[in-house]
Amino acid sequence: MDVVRGALLVISTLAVGFQAGLFYTFGVSVMRTLKGVDDKTFVNVMQRINRDIQNAGFGLTFAGGLVFGVISLLLVLGSGAAVLAPVIIGVVLYIISLGITFRGNIPMNIRLDRAGHPDKLSNEALSSARKQFEDPWTRANAIRMLFALGAAAAFCVGLIGL
Repeated sequence: MDVVRGALLVISTLAVGFQAGLFYTFGVSVMRTLKGVDDKTFVNVMQRINRDIQNAGFGLTFAGGLVFGVISLLLVLGSGAAVLAPVIIGVVLYIISLGITFRGNIPMNIRLDRAGHPDKLSNEALSSARKQFEDPWTRANAIRMLFALGAAAAFCVGLIGL
């Protein structure tokens, strides 16, 4: 049973770590790079990223962090606090990260997509769409990254306690 618990906790840690890394990469690379492009390019690239990221690999880690985290939590119930407490913390922090994503980032992605195709938008509409999206989305991304990173760190502490 310890091998199963350990393996599932490793999978949880990796899935959440991948998500934290993705969010981190957006913060330190993608959004910084896009800051230097014109409005039409910005809207076009973000609309494409928001569509293209919806794939099996992303879905596996995005949902997998929660699914495997909850399964890990159920499997460590009754374990000592050195394992149970960090796993609970990890699951809670990752749920908060998902909540930020679902209540913040995804609605902003949808609004940006609904602005229309960049080739069909005026310069004013492109500028407005970008202004409504870029800074709020980047802030929400940074916050969810911190929660996902905290979740991955908590899962690591749980692994140490196994």
